[in-house]
Amino acid sequence: MKKVIGISLGASRQDHGFALDFLGQKLRVRRLGADGNLHTASHLLHLWDGRCDAIGLGLVKDSDLLARGTRDSATARRMARSARHTPVSNGARLADIFLEWAVRHAQVELGRYFDNARVLFFSGLAHQKLALSMAEYTPNLRFADPLLQLGIPKLLGSMEQLDLYARGAHAVSQWVPPRLMPDGTLKQWARYTLRRAMAHATVVVAPVHELDDMGLEELAGKTVITTTVNDERLAALRDKGVHLVIDGAPQIQGHALDPSLLDAMIMAATGKPSAMLLDDDYLEVLATEGLVPRLLYPNGVRRTNRFAFVIHPLSQEYFKILKPVEVLSRVTPPLMMDTIEKVMAYAPPFVYSRVEGIKSPTGTEAEGWLISVGGTPHEIMSHSPEFTYRRLLDAADMARKLGAQIMGLGAFTKVVGDAGVTVARRAPLPITTGNSYSASGALWAAHDALLRMNLLPRPKGSERVKFKAMVVGATGAIGAACARLLARAAETVVLVSPETAKLLALKASILQESPGAKLVLSARADEHLPEMDMVVTATSGAGKKVLDIMKAKPGCVITDVARPLDLSPEDVAKRPDVLVIESGEIRLPGEVRMKNIGLPPGVVYACLAETIVLALEGRFENYTVGRAIEWEKVHEIYKLGLKHGMQLAAISGVKGVYSDEDIAQVRKLALAARGRGKRPRARTPVAG
Repeated sequence: MKKVIGISLGASRQDHGFALDFLGQKLRVRRLGADGNLHTASHLLHLWDGRCDAIGLGLVKDSDLLARGTRDSATARRMARSARHTPVSNGARLADIFLEWAVRHAQVELGRYFDNARVLFFSGLAHQKLALSMAEYTPNLRFADPLLQLGIPKLLGSMEQLDLYARGAHAVSQWVPPRLMPDGTLKQWARYTLRRAMAHATVVVAPVHELDDMGLEELAGKTVITTTVNDERLAALRDKGVHLVIDGAPQIQGHALDPSLLDAMIMAATGKPSAMLLDDDYLEVLATEGLVPRLLYPNGVRRTNRFAFVIHPLSQEYFKILKPVEVLSRVTPPLMMDTIEKVMAYAPPFVYSRVEGIKSPTGTEAEGWLISVGGTPHEIMSHSPEFTYRRLLDAADMARKLGAQIMGLGAFTKVVGDAGVTVARRAPLPITTGNSYSASGALWAAHDALLRMNLLPRPKGSERVKFKAMVVGATGAIGAACARLLARAAETVVLVSPETAKLLALKASILQESPGAKLVLSARADEHLPEMDMVVTATSGAGKKVLDIMKAKPGCVITDVARPLDLSPEDVAKRPDVLVIESGEIRLPGEVRMKNIGLPPGVVYACLAETIVLALEGRFENYTVGRAIEWEKVHEIYKLGLKHGMQLAAISGVKGVYSDEDIAQVRKLALAARGRGKRPRARTPVAG
């Protein structure tokens, strides 16, 4: 039986041994710890030299030693050369293979896990191949080499900077006298800088022992990429709140094997020294023995995805609550507020709020940032689309640096120009306008309102509520999507559009999907309007009158999903017995923490909810962009929302959110109007 010895700088209390069949050979393996003492490690090496078949020298690689600011690298090299009778390996090549494989394995197994992640390498010099692999998934790489090697409180922020540093780092470290290396205040400053960098990162690449003195503040919620995580250290990482440990050391007989020890086992079994082992040899060994990297969840399986969403002020009133502009607005004459509005349109984007606490029933979590650009709707529409594109791309660049994996466009930022197409093409991360969920949410709200109005005959048994619906602007992108969905729920659907040929084609297409649907085609809305229980307006009329609200049935629910709106506040005020809906707001799952956006706590607009749903689902892709909204996506985002715990929270009209009392009042007026056989006089709308 062949003997294999692994010598580690780790604790001797973790020593172990076992016997196994490996690559057709019987091996007896022992791990011996030196308790951090190089002299003890050297003694163990000389003790076993010639008494075993292979030795794994589990000392960190030269670049690791250099990164820690020590002068032990030469000692380590001399130790490896001092063995005269037994082949010795430090496992460097195998460690590189396993770590890179571990990252790629996690990216595939967990579904685009590292997309735009903020990754901190304690030593880029030690993990250059791993850094190159990680750069395929994210540009947010930082390297602490100058900090840990020279005590300089500065991190490298790109592969190019790491390459420049690598060319001169060894020479600089040898030139600097030991007494000038960091200690005292400078050392504390360097440590503080490292801790801040860790708090900012989402992924940390470091030797596991370097994390021993880190705590919750630095490691909570992090993914740690390292090697040789034993049970003791895994328990410590659990107490520090680590979400995921990606261990580049495989486990054999319950022991995580250091790459140097595994390499020594391969040398003993094959009879080849480390220098003669080829990559093909390693591939054959890994495949034959079934060795794979380990994904460890110290606190149970957790996944947190990240998003950003762009908002902007809807009026000058917003500036009165925005520090430090609010101070200026108090002493500024009203006419000067126009100047502030114009100036703020040129302001760079900034983070208005962090969003935390979103948790899907699936267990996936999401966190994000609301990024504000300064233009009001008036300013956005008064500039060229390129003006707004530039600010949105600046916001996208900020979102990328924050680590967001997808960004949504809110309010008028998704209306400008080509409705997100240009921004999606030029942005460094996926974009969605949220219009699919806006359409879905509006229909959701309309159906809920129809039930809450309680004016339709009650269904018998398992029957659905029978109602008649109309879609005005049915041949448009959103209108067609709404028509397809309503055809599956309504008793009759009237499709209204002046585009006759498109109407005929739409009807044929819907009947292929819903053969039993009853569809009526019309060029004008008013003819069928008095019979409708629900109306959806989705035209691009831009202020043109699309229907006569005075002809609507008392108690009708009208959902206006057009932007700009098809129905003016003046039109809505004429019919207090008709419920006019602009949107349906969504309640997020979990205990959501964010600044006020004008809605109750935990409630967001549907367009923002779409961005969050995509983040929870891990769908980091351009989803809803342009004006041609796909009905399949409207339906899909609704189902995904339900999967992740989204709930309809509120129904909004031209004056804000409808309360239960508001809806009850509309119902009361509708019943009265039906009883009289006529409609009540126009009055102030009841929506609060």
